[in-house]
Amino acid sequence: MSDYDVIIIGGGPGGYLAAERLGHAGKKVLLAEKESLGGTCLNVGCIPTKSLLNSAKLYVHAKEASQFGVDATGVSYDWDRVQGWKADVVKTLVGGVGAAEKRAGVEVVKAHANLVKPGIVEVDGAQKTADHIIIATGSEPVMPPIPGAKDNPAVVDSTGLLAVEKVPERLAVIGGGVIGVEFASLFAAFGSQVEVIEMLPEIVPFMDDDLAAQLRKGIKGVDFHLGCKVTAIEGGTVIYEDPQGTVQRAEADAVLMAVGRRPLVNGWGAEQSGLDFTSRGIKVNDIMQTNLPNVWAVGDVTGRSLLAHAAYRMADIVAAHILNPAGASSSGEIFRDNTVPWAVYSMPEAAGVGLTEAKAKEQGYAVVTATVPLLLSGRFIAENGLKAPGAVKLIADADSRVILGIHMLGPYAPETIWGAATVLESEFTVEDLRQVVFPHPTVSEGIREAAWAVRD
Repeated sequence: MSDYDVIIIGGGPGGYLAAERLGHAGKKVLLAEKESLGGTCLNVGCIPTKSLLNSAKLYVHAKEASQFGVDATGVSYDWDRVQGWKADVVKTLVGGVGAAEKRAGVEVVKAHANLVKPGIVEVDGAQKTADHIIIATGSEPVMPPIPGAKDNPAVVDSTGLLAVEKVPERLAVIGGGVIGVEFASLFAAFGSQVEVIEMLPEIVPFMDDDLAAQLRKGIKGVDFHLGCKVTAIEGGTVIYEDPQGTVQRAEADAVLMAVGRRPLVNGWGAEQSGLDFTSRGIKVNDIMQTNLPNVWAVGDVTGRSLLAHAAYRMADIVAAHILNPAGASSSGEIFRDNTVPWAVYSMPEAAGVGLTEAKAKEQGYAVVTATVPLLLSGRFIAENGLKAPGAVKLIADADSRVILGIHMLGPYAPETIWGAATVLESEFTVEDLRQVVFPHPTVSEGIREAAWAVRD
């Protein structure tokens, strides 16, 4: 008889949610996390970032309130108190995760764990057995071998920038993905002179190009340099080549390396156990099974989607299959990559789900699209004015009329996009979406307007 029904390596979103689900179902679960519960997302990722962004947005809204008839004088921010609020949020939520595991009867140990082989995990030097093992080791920042970057005190990753003692006067950001854009927007709002150097021709590569361009233009106080290759870093100076091959320099007090993250597949026994993986992640099928019997993987470490909510969904799928091996698949418990939404919490916000117009065409679809401005929304105008950027773009198969993607730019987009994800999950046609009743006045009505703007 095994020591546990399930052992989970890693206490990030995928790991702790799987533990909670299985614990509540009566399984004996051991959750091993060498650092803090909550993983990157809760401790040094999405949650602390959103806490700082909230303070930045309140500061900007107060300064710009006069257009709505509200004059706020003497508006300022206290960086120490902003950081204190971030710490309070993280502490509260980490404590909440721990309490949830306790209520579920999960045994949590703060220890390093190694996968020895199917059924055996070494936890803090002692071997433990389990009927099932779930790998949830997460990801780590990518630090490319740019000359001058290593051991340079001016160069930080996202974790380091979250903990700075003061707002840098000048910030250079290498990478225009979600992490880079959010930090650029955040520090620009607090007064930093920000430059973003991006190798690709547009920011946020999985966002539709039309809306990505609008997002870039809508972020105030940030200079974007697109199609540029960083060649070296000298102290706080980023040296790069522009699209014409001309050498340029960005002078900064801090340099954020934000070129992405990679699955953490080393240091916990993947090689020795016989697990099938590459540098791009552990290979899993649509129910998160690995090549090893009763060994599962969830979250960033799979490389399929490096998003916390994707990890949640993967955790639910694994728990369902462990609890109901025969019936889980027939009840829809599989992972569908194309229906995982993404979100950017910059100023302005953006979100999307499904294919971009370019990706749809690459995959051979004949597409029909519609883009509508959010100025069609009464609430959008009332709360954001007549010049704020905002739009919804819908992409559909021209033949079947099935909706392939929905992309949004503007406030509340991250809160609204779940509805668009449901549209894709349900394989709605344009005509199906036109029949949905949206509350009025809401910004979400932009999705309905986009459906009606698709040509018949």
